[in-house]
Amino acid sequence: MAQIPELIVGIAGGTASGKTTLAKRIATSLGERCLLISHDLYYLDVPNPKGHNYDAPEALDNALLAEHLDLLAAGQPAPLPDYDFSTHRRLLEPQWTEPAPIVLLEGILILAIPSIRSRCGLKVFVDAPEQVRLERRIARDIKKRGRQREDVLKQYQTTVRPMHDAHVAPSMKGVDLLLSGTGPIEQAEAALIEAIRPHLGDPE
Repeated sequence: MAQIPELIVGIAGGTASGKTTLAKRIATSLGERCLLISHDLYYLDVPNPKGHNYDAPEALDNALLAEHLDLLAAGQPAPLPDYDFSTHRRLLEPQWTEPAPIVLLEGILILAIPSIRSRCGLKVFVDAPEQVRLERRIARDIKKRGRQREDVLKQYQTTVRPMHDAHVAPSMKGVDLLLSGTGPIEQAEAALIEAIRPHLGDPE
């Protein structure tokens, strides 16, 4: 019998706020009872990545994500895209994925897009001060992506900050759970697990 998700959790927050780390910890903790989906998989093909705005809602295929969430909510497998970040293009073969009791969606814009937000039964925002997020992003992009500090700062000032102010920060309003991205990760994890627990069917 196909599994019907009990809860879709949307986890948003600014760049380098800690949302992805939190989502991965929750997914590891819940194991097979959880399906983790990154919004980043839904980026549209980018013919010319130089100067491209990756932080705008229209940079992602949100209609496709909504379609896939509906498939999963109906207990059906969904063909999640497989995005190649080295070529900035979607691979031809999708990742056929089965539903799970808990579906976690993570990404900066998850709660900023009405069609996605409305499908989330639990809305979570991970908040961190701008200076903390910026320092984390610089460190991450230099270490993991081989970028130069000046290039990271330019992108932040040109697209990341304006899109955060216009779309990400306003999506914090009305969330079910507001978590700190600077406190102990264990505290945020425990709070989110506690919010999810009623949907797991665990004995009290």
